[in-house]
Amino acid sequence: MNNSDTHNQRIAKMTFSSVYPLYLAKIEKKGRSKEELHQVIGWLTGFDDKKLQELIAEKATFETFFEQASLNPNVHLITGVICGYRIEEIENALTKQVRYLDKLVDELAKGRTMEKILRDS
Repeated sequence: MNNSDTHNQRIAKMTFSSVYPLYLAKIEKKGRSKEELHQVIGWLTGFDDKKLQELIAEKATFETFFEQASLNPNVHLITGVICGYRIEEIENALTKQVRYLDKLVDELAKGRTMEKILRDS
């Protein structure tokens, strides 16, 4: 997948705090909870609630957000299409990480079980 540099830079400079309320609204509209969203984000990044709130408060960019993350060793199990892109084909590491997060939030909103979303087995 060949995303343009402009697209990748736009994602890198986007703040997590600007997207977080959209993630929350999306999953709550489907009957899922903030706690479940935090569990999914924590699984992907290693962040606890305190660290997540710090990153939101400081308006961290996605670049900073993922620089501070400790990605789960099972992220390679996140596959499929999100936002029109096949995750496995995205070459830019940061764009791929953001799409991992998008995919997990999407699965949460679609009612997938936590066991399947968290891919630990």
